[in-house]
Amino acid sequence: QVQLVESGGGLVQAGGSLRLSCVASGSTFRFSPMGWYRQATGKQRELVARITSGGNTNYADSVKGRFTISRDNAKNTVYLQMNSLKPEDTAVYYCNIGLWGNNYWGQGTQVTVSS
Repeated sequence: QVQLVESGGGLVQAGGSLRLSCVASGSTFRFSPMGWYRQATGKQRELVARITSGGNTNYADSVKGRFTISRDNAKNTVYLQMNSLKPEDTAVYYCNIGLWGNNYWGQGTQVTVSS
């Protein structure tokens, strides 16, 4: 079974940094696109960053220049480095993998940025 486990969330002050990790298991993922989404309380889930198997990346306008997505296929892991965090970045962050036409999600990790 495909499983995704996120870690690295927490409470930080505005301007601080966090590094999120997502470890995937249960399949081979080196050809799969991977991404990070977030959902704030009362709002829709939105794409934060995406990375293809070839290393092409895409970011939400709100995080460009502050967040960096990367992947380590040998470790079946995708990362999200978050710098210059703002209170509006507060949300549950979810890892996502597209595999054989299906989407798989982790349980999420809470990121809270205080002002």
